[in-house]
Amino acid sequence: MNLEKPNPKRPTLQKDLKRVGFFTLAFGAMIGVGWVTALGSWLQQAGPFGAALAFVVGGAVMVCIALCYAELTAMMPVAGGEVAYAYRAFGVFKSFLVGWCLAFGYIAISGFEAISIGLVLSFLWPATDRWPLYSFAGSTVYLSHLLLALICTAAITFIHLRGVKQAARLQNFLTFSFLLICALFVGAAFMVGKPGNWQPVFASTEQGMLAGFLAVLITIPFWFVGFDTIPQAAEESANEVPARTLAKLIIASVIAATVFYVLLILGLSYAGPWQQTAAADLPAAKAILFALQSPLMMNLVLLAALIGLFTSWNGFFLAGSRVLFALGRGCIIPTRFGETDQQRGTPAAAIWVVALLTVLAPLMGRQTLISLVNAGSLFISMAFFGVSLSVLKLRRIAPDASRPFRVPGGSVIPFIAALGSAAMIIAMVLPGSPVALSWPREILIVACMCTVGALLWRLGAKSRVSASDSERDYLILEIAGQEKH
Repeated sequence: MNLEKPNPKRPTLQKDLKRVGFFTLAFGAMIGVGWVTALGSWLQQAGPFGAALAFVVGGAVMVCIALCYAELTAMMPVAGGEVAYAYRAFGVFKSFLVGWCLAFGYIAISGFEAISIGLVLSFLWPATDRWPLYSFAGSTVYLSHLLLALICTAAITFIHLRGVKQAARLQNFLTFSFLLICALFVGAAFMVGKPGNWQPVFASTEQGMLAGFLAVLITIPFWFVGFDTIPQAAEESANEVPARTLAKLIIASVIAATVFYVLLILGLSYAGPWQQTAAADLPAAKAILFALQSPLMMNLVLLAALIGLFTSWNGFFLAGSRVLFALGRGCIIPTRFGETDQQRGTPAAAIWVVALLTVLAPLMGRQTLISLVNAGSLFISMAFFGVSLSVLKLRRIAPDASRPFRVPGGSVIPFIAALGSAAMIIAMVLPGSPVALSWPREILIVACMCTVGALLWRLGAKSRVSASDSERDYLILEIAGQEKH
């Protein structure tokens, strides 16, 4: 279809993100803080080599998904990423579904990080647990934790309102500090440990070694959520970052995360007999304490965890606001979400919405937020599946469209990515799976979020009829004449 440039003004974002900023955004969002406690379960289920192998295999599947993202991001470097991909491939409604799945998943993680500050700090300074207010769903809610969440959310909101350059500077500083600290304690672990500590290299469970390996493998994709923050911010790339480079950065971030997890597992299990540290509350920290007999080095591990919390929070806060902004700018939900600060070029309205929900989330307590994140993981997996299908669909309906980066091997890798994403979804809804959503809390959360999504869709009805198809093409894709169906 041919069309003229539409009349509505298209809100634009500040273009200040550079190569390093994109990489730290994705890598920092992926790493986060969960490894501090999850290391023990990985080792108990699969052993050091089994867990490392699971991350290599799982990482390879995630690279396939990342390749799909890379092709579409280079093809459509606009805010909201997946919102645009689904819109061009499948139309308005499926674009909304993908966007809502991502927005819920990202904001749930943002709220989880807010309440987790108090928990991580309490490992370093136990006095952080002050002034208990009430218990909710088995978790005690402390006033001190709520105040920390409020202060840190206000700080992150202020930074993001000032501009993406400031958010990127924070992410760069935090991520490189994190890597430096991790290099210190993982390097120390390899220096003082011995190969015998790896024995047995594979854990043996009642179901056998393969069962333990698969138990870890099935959880791997959820440790890589975060590379998809690059597509959300693609529109904000500085002129020096070509679309093809964005594609390569997505893939590089997933590979780097895989290397990090493998080195972490092998290094900390090398430091001392892994059976002794795996059962500890904080196995990563206890492994360093056992090997070096140094509380200072153990606290360095906890400091890395605290920094990782902020890198993850900063990344998902940005991603959540960009998804809401893209939906609002495209007249899919109320257009207020798509408004920008004219001076700073930031999606101010969407940032305030994410900030408000992030501040309110800790009131529900840590256990409820864990359930929200688990439910959000299902929604993000659905978005991964949608992106994989979008690649296949656009290859068919827009074969001649410009693709600065193209997934090699024809449709094989997108097909593997779709299968991998579908496996993630099935694993989360299949009773008895190690990552199955729990009944009733997490299943009810999914039902509630579907209801909220339906209400948001209804609220956006007037916005959707306010824009013609050609106008929406321009607002979402910034280009004209795209065959979507």
